[in-house]
Amino acid sequence: MQDLILPYQAGLYGLLVLAGLIAIQFMVADVAGIRAKHVPGMPVTGGHDSFHFRAVRAHANTYEQLGLFVLLVLLCLLAGAHPKWTGHAIWLFTLARAGHMACYYADLRAPRSAAFGAGQLAQVWMLVLAAFALLA
Repeated sequence: MQDLILPYQAGLYGLLVLAGLIAIQFMVADVAGIRAKHVPGMPVTGGHDSFHFRAVRAHANTYEQLGLFVLLVLLCLLAGAHPKWTGHAIWLFTLARAGHMACYYADLRAPRSAAFGAGQLAQVWMLVLAAFALLA
């Protein structure tokens, strides 16, 4: 098992950072909910003018992207996709999610969209890497 994962060590560090980022998003959304006196279990109302709304949406958007990302990481690992390029794609996704989060918190809509697009690009890149590895 270690022989399979060891070549992807740089990408694994990216996954570690992404896990930390998700934990931070959870805590920020939770604290924002407490400060907004939000009743747990109730829908978050409001719009982009509310930091609580933006924090919850940033966190939810990361979770929306996570399923496909995890699937693509697994595909790349199991198919034997190029470790260096897979690691770069993982880091691009991670940094894009960090940028998306920061821009969502700051209500910077155009840069947030650019960061989202960079994350999507990373996922397409990983899909291509996995496909080439499987077809090789």
